[in-house]
Amino acid sequence: MKGLAGKNAIITGGGGGLGRAICSRLAEEGVKVGVFDLNLEAAEKVAAQIGGQATAWQVDIADFDAVRVAVRAFEAAVGPTDILVNNAGWDKVGTFIDTDKPLWEKIVGINLWGPLHMTHAVASGMAERGHGKIITIASDAARVGSSGEGVYSACKGGMVAFSKTLARELARQRINVNVVCPGPSDTPILNDFVGEGEVGQKIYEGLKRAIPFRRIGQPEDYGGIVAFLASEEAGYITGQVISVSGGLTMAG
Repeated sequence: MKGLAGKNAIITGGGGGLGRAICSRLAEEGVKVGVFDLNLEAAEKVAAQIGGQATAWQVDIADFDAVRVAVRAFEAAVGPTDILVNNAGWDKVGTFIDTDKPLWEKIVGINLWGPLHMTHAVASGMAERGHGKIITIASDAARVGSSGEGVYSACKGGMVAFSKTLARELARQRINVNVVCPGPSDTPILNDFVGEGEVGQKIYEGLKRAIPFRRIGQPEDYGGIVAFLASEEAGYITGQVISVSGGLTMAG
């Protein structure tokens, strides 16, 4: 895609399923990828699979100081960040009234504070340089809700609102800020949601039937839209929320 070769990108949660696919897709376009993940072993595995276009970095995105150190180290080693993909996410399924504050704090730390930390650490440099792409992986739970994911949905909804605001604030600096909302996808969060055994399989099959394309999303379904939004071909797109859900969510 136009304008990606030679760019530098940070992808949080790069050691996981969706993150791995996004890292690989951007690297295919000639992007130098920083695989940021709390699990250094997973990040190193992804970087090794990609090859010379990728480096692995261990960082807890819920820790603002750790984020700033990691971003400075990446930029010192690789160069200024042109693309930020806020992909890292985590949840533990449970109805809101059956959960407690320590769990809420962990969910918020990863899914809300984490992207805020990363964006603050990266966007100031982008603004000074007058260009950049910020893409946040939210969830269709932000648009329609999701039983058992109340706090997670709140965080993802918050990132949608935040991204629209940031798109307005940074438009004059030619920084594009957009959101991708996956539908049900083959990730650990979905596996926790549906559970195991016969009941879990029935829920899984029910989800597939509800999706017009009759299948659950795979990590590889998301790399293309991220690469497009990170490219110059999406240079006039900002403040948008795009669902990638096989037609399950058709929101205007």
